[in-house]
Amino acid sequence: MAEAPAGFRAGVASVVITPESPMWAAGYGSRDRPTAEREHDLFAKALVIEDAHGERLLFVTSDLLGFSKSVADPLVERIMQKHRFERRQVCLTSSHTHSGPVLRDALVDIYLMRKEDWSPVESYSDRLNRLLLELVDKAVADVKPATLAHGNGTCGFAMNRRENSEGEIFKQDQLIAGAVVKGPVDHDVPVLRVSAPDGALRAVLFGYACHCTTMAYYKWCGDYAGFAQAAFEAAHPGATGLFFAGCGGDINPMPRRKIELCRDYGEQLAGAVGDVLDGDMTLVTGRLQTRWRMIDLPYDKLPTREELEAEAKTGGRYEKNRAERFLAQLDRGEPLSPTYPYPLQVIQFGEQLTAVVMGGEVVVDYSLRLKRELGEDKTWVVAYANDVMAYIPSLRVLREGGYEGATSMAVYGLPALWSPTVEETLVEAIHELVTDVRK
Repeated sequence: MAEAPAGFRAGVASVVITPESPMWAAGYGSRDRPTAEREHDLFAKALVIEDAHGERLLFVTSDLLGFSKSVADPLVERIMQKHRFERRQVCLTSSHTHSGPVLRDALVDIYLMRKEDWSPVESYSDRLNRLLLELVDKAVADVKPATLAHGNGTCGFAMNRRENSEGEIFKQDQLIAGAVVKGPVDHDVPVLRVSAPDGALRAVLFGYACHCTTMAYYKWCGDYAGFAQAAFEAAHPGATGLFFAGCGGDINPMPRRKIELCRDYGEQLAGAVGDVLDGDMTLVTGRLQTRWRMIDLPYDKLPTREELEAEAKTGGRYEKNRAERFLAQLDRGEPLSPTYPYPLQVIQFGEQLTAVVMGGEVVVDYSLRLKRELGEDKTWVVAYANDVMAYIPSLRVLREGGYEGATSMAVYGLPALWSPTVEETLVEAIHELVTDVRK
């Protein structure tokens, strides 16, 4: 049978997802009251891409801390039923802003919330899914002929937070003379351009590997990623900017805590995207391919009932809450699972670009390793996607411990540290999926 003519179609849409009434903001266990004010609106955006053979991809980006499994799964199921996507074709991402709303079943052990404070969370989570389903409806209806191109830029405000103390290397927001910035970092800015056949810019999907933690206040804000999307759209009227977070689990913007810095970082990132668009980009041709796999990612050593009982008595706030939840689970006759169902996704754009999509707060070692092994110029690594269940440390970070390697598991309410096989388990599965999709 003859090949279908080359070409893509694409549809894009955007919706405001700012909470309409006061509720708690996500990401920091130290907050002590709901958030009501806003710095700017929060958005979710959808990009549908279809190749000449009818293969499709749906990318949903959001100004959220991260999708929990109990929010993401019902939404994806409804999208699949309504629009006949397969699970491998749907990618939900978040910017990981720490000034977005708390979602259902996300970081439930850390917040200083009363029982009545969870009712707005439930209502918002349901409303969010309704808004996102309507968003997908609009993006699907918007599909029309398009051309795709990709490229990479750079942006330098991200720093390794495990290796650098902000107070030791900055004074009055300026790098101290002689201070040495240490540790691995990924300053790449991957860009996918979506244009009409006449060249008019319709949408740009771009990413950066850095926590959205510039701000820690009581206002709704997309952090630097929100400012970056706004700055891009102001510079390109009629085009939609969609942001995804890369492997920034151990990376922070530095310095922080001032809105002027947050806005400046966003403008720097938008400028980097603009530089890529102004330069030579690689045209994407050929077929769209997608793959999906759920990995039973193993924990190291599950706690015993006696250890949980001790933690419930003497642990910190997070540990006590976690232990009490697991003891109640054991009392119901439900054993602790030795693994977590971890999502992996791979997207192949023709022969030119491979996107590796990972769940959780993935540390920077993964993007550096995967790009080195799979091809620097043709590999993107997307994190904080589909299910943000925990930090995903490399073996190095796991062995070093600290927050990303150890103590954050209590923050996320998981029962134990990851197995030392975590990195090789994931990288081996990624290589298998990439090898398959690149065929």
